[in-house]
Formats: sequence, structure tokens, C-alpha cells
Amino acid sequence: MAQQSETIALPKPSLTGSTSLEALLAKRRCIREYSVTTLKLAEIGQLLWAAQGITHPQGYRTAPSAGALYPLQLYLVVRALEDLAPAVYGYDPDQHHLEWMQEGDRRNLLASAALGQEWLAHAAAIVVFAADYKRTTHKYGERGKRYVHMEAGHAAENLFLQANALDLTTVIVGAFDEEEVANVLGLPMQEHPLILMPIGRK
Repeated sequence: MAQQSETIALPKPSLTGSTSLEALLAKRRCIREYSVTTLKLAEIGQLLWAAQGITHPQGYRTAPSAGALYPLQLYLVVRALEDLAPAVYGYDPDQHHLEWMQEGDRRNLLASAALGQEWLAHAAAIVVFAADYKRTTHKYGERGKRYVHMEAGHAAENLFLQANALDLTTVIVGAFDEEEVANVLGLPMQEHPLILMPIGRK
């Protein structure tokens, strides 16, 4: 089990799949019910890579970013994941690994912060998208915030389609108290939560 100060290497992402993009688009649906089961480390690694993984020697990622500034940061809130204790982890795209942040199952706290959407706590894990706006606005001014939101949408849809390819379910949640979510995760002051994506099995 991962403990404080540890990093957890993720399995190398697969670059082949058995389902066409067209089929994935056709069956993409928002699901808010999850079976009680454990996710695999390889599945989580594949999902995080799909959202923000490195795909080029110069550091380009799976989702487009204005000016290649990459303001997004992904966090993983774990309940049931093989070989990982319930905790909050940060995703490092450069090394494709998880970094332990806080111990304990925080799904109920996130559900409360999401305006009482209790079903969130039933997911095996929740991926949280956060952003440091200044990474983009320092170059593009206030319109840079729009670019950050576009990027978050691209990355979230990547994760959504990858989840479908792995026969997992998810939904995009935007109804939450930003300050409460930031407090639950212990986010740096400059980072703002944008999206919650619970992950589970059908």
C-alpha cells in the first residue's frame, strides 16, 4: 500500500484498443450508478494518460493547450484501487506516476462539497481537474481563462472516451463549491477545481 511521501509508478499506457472511436462516441453516456468493485492500477494509469499524458518528446500532451502552457493538474481520490490505500494522489504526467498527498477516503467530503450529490461517494475513484489560470493568463490575458476551460473540456472528454473503452463508467460534474473542494483536497492556493469525474464499473 502507498504511504506518505511515496510515489507510485503507473503501468505504461496501451496505445491500441479493441473498440473504434466511432463506436465509443456512439455509446458515450453519463452514468451515476456504480457497482461495488475495485479498479486496477493499469486502468487508472490509462485514464490519467488519456486526459493529460505525454505523447511527444517535447512534452506535448493528449489534450491541446494554448501556447503549450498546460495549466491543468489532475488529482485522484481513491476508495477502491488495487495496491493503493484510500487517499488523495496527484498525477505527474512527465513521469506517469502518482504522488501521495493525503491519507483517507475523502469521497463523502467531496460529495458534500458537490452540493450533496451523495452518489459521488459510491464511485471507486474520483478524478479532479484543477487549473492554475496564471499559467495561461500571463501570456493571453483574461481570455486565457477561456482557453483553460477549453483545455479542461478536451481533457475530460479524452478521459470519458477512454473510460468507455475500458468498460468503465463516468460523468462530468460541475456543480460543487469550489472553495470546499479545494479544502478537501488541500489544493495549492493558485489552483482552482474545475471538474469532478467519478469512475466506476457498470
